[in-house]
Amino acid sequence: MKKRSVREIAEFVQARVVGDGTVEVTNISSIQAASPRDLVFVEDEKNLRLALKSRASAVIAGEFAASKKSAQPLLLSTQPRLAFARAARFLCPPQERQPGIHPTAVVHASARLGRGVTVEARAVIGEGAQIGDDTWIGAGCVIGANVNIGRDCELYPNVTIYPGARLGDRVIVHAGAVLGSDGFGYARDQAAGRYEKFPQIGRLEIEDDVEIGANTTVDRGALEITRIGRGTKIDNLVHIGHNCQIGEDVVIAAQTGLSGSVMIEKNAVLAGQVGIGEHARIEEGVILGAQSGVPSNKICRGKGIVFWGTPARPIREYLKQLAVLARLAKKG
Repeated sequence: MKKRSVREIAEFVQARVVGDGTVEVTNISSIQAASPRDLVFVEDEKNLRLALKSRASAVIAGEFAASKKSAQPLLLSTQPRLAFARAARFLCPPQERQPGIHPTAVVHASARLGRGVTVEARAVIGEGAQIGDDTWIGAGCVIGANVNIGRDCELYPNVTIYPGARLGDRVIVHAGAVLGSDGFGYARDQAAGRYEKFPQIGRLEIEDDVEIGANTTVDRGALEITRIGRGTKIDNLVHIGHNCQIGEDVVIAAQTGLSGSVMIEKNAVLAGQVGIGEHARIEEGVILGAQSGVPSNKICRGKGIVFWGTPARPIREYLKQLAVLARLAKKG
């Protein structure tokens, strides 16, 4: 953690200072746990009162705080939550790692590693793999043959990437994730009643600035490509089936499951435990509430529209149906 003045932080996050800009802070905190030298943030007037009574040395707030009297300096921003996130990076930069290959790592002679790459203990990098500059490969990771990983990526311990997968720049993959595994595809022999594996020979492509949570699994395409778009954020314990197409800046929360060939357009939000059937399409900006179920081949459309329930439908419709059921139950 570094000591920074309020003015320095304001310049970095593009906020306006009200009060003493020379006050120094060293850390970030919640309002309840704040100590002297801490920075906190608020998004409404109710929490502003709590912040001003706290022990924090400075407060990031919206423009609504401009006229408030405060003993602490205020950093005013139109997006206080975003400003706080940026201030956190400024005050608490990532731990620097020492580049190099650990003696217990196994790196194939044909693999190509860029400048400043770190490969930690017992990691394995396969034939023909390419690792971009300043990428970190954590302990126990397995990088398959001909995998291509961009620059400034972070792979936490025990990530497995199957052969042929491609990751862009600044991709973060948390511990235990499995990328590019075979999809769940079989052909049934009607005469014998047995299942035989359908070819899973496609690829997985993950674009720049994607983050993938711990123990999440993303299948390769069957015959084509599974693609995760730029800037998408995927939580822990998510499964994405083969041939899925995920657009840019999509957010997918924990325990969500996508069947094969699902299309999620940009800026969609999927809350926890959402289930989506094969060949469904979630259009741009749609929000699926927690535990929503989308049947196969269904299209959910309407930018900013919240869908809920199983089968998922617009929340107004869903709440009306619940109200009708409640009235019927009372009559019964």
